[in-house]
Amino acid sequence: MRAFLAGLLASLLATAALAHPGGLDRNGCHHNRKSGGYHCHR
Repeated sequence: MRAFLAGLLASLLATAALAHPGGLDRNGCHHNRKSGGYHCHR
């Protein structure tokens, strides 16, 4: 059970670490300056 909880905690922390910074516009979207794309999070 401890191994399962440790794995769950590690996966949750890894997901937060992969999130990118940057403000969102009023539509919940933003431009990706590296690729030139535009995507939304909401």
